[in-house]
Amino acid sequence: MLKRKVAVLVSGGGTNLQALIDRQQAGEIPHGQLTVVISDNPQAYALQRGEKAGLAVAAIPRRQMTPEQFEAELQAILEKYCIEVIVLAGFLSILSADFVRKWPERIINIHPSLIPSFCGKGFYGLRVHQAALDYGVKVTGATVHYVNEIPDGGKILLQKAVAVLPGDTPETLQKRVMEEAEWQLLPQGVEMVCANLSANRTV
Repeated sequence: MLKRKVAVLVSGGGTNLQALIDRQQAGEIPHGQLTVVISDNPQAYALQRGEKAGLAVAAIPRRQMTPEQFEAELQAILEKYCIEVIVLAGFLSILSADFVRKWPERIINIHPSLIPSFCGKGFYGLRVHQAALDYGVKVTGATVHYVNEIPDGGKILLQKAVAVLPGDTPETLQKRVMEEAEWQLLPQGVEMVCANLSANRTV
C-alpha cells in the first residue's frame, strides 16, 4: 500500500503528535506515514518526541525572520521530504492565505472546541477552555478541520463532544478534551485525508 507522507507542525509539548505516533505504531494510520516534525519554536519538546520516534525533525525560528522567510523555509522542508499532507498539531503560527492555497485540502488542524464555538484568531490553548467556562456551556469538545485562509474556518472533518463538569478549571477541561477527543480524532483525521488521497490518485 502506498503511504502518503505526513508532516506534523507543532509549537509546544507535542501531546497530539504523541497520539499520532502511538496510533501509527498501532497500525491505525495505514494510508499515512509520519515523516517529519517541524516546529516554529526550537525549544519545543515535540521535537524530542519526534526524534525518539525516529522521525526527521526541523526547527524554524519564526521570531527571527519575516513571515515570508518562514514560509519559504517551511515550503523547502516540505519539498525536501516529499510531503503530501500537513497536520497542525498545536501549531500557533497562522499560515498565510497564499501558503494555504498551495495545499488545497492537504492541511488539517485540531482545535479544542466544537467549531464554530470558541475559535478563530486568538483562540488557542487554555484561552479556548477559559472562554467555554466563562460562557457556561455544558458541552465542549474538539474539531478536526481542513485549513483554509480563515483561521479555524475550513471544512469540518470530525467532531467529538466532551462534557463540561461542575468545578472544571481551564486546565482540567483541557486535559479531558485532549484525552477524550483530540487524541482520538486527530489520528482518524490523518487517516481520512491520506486514504482519500490514495483513493483519488494513482501516484
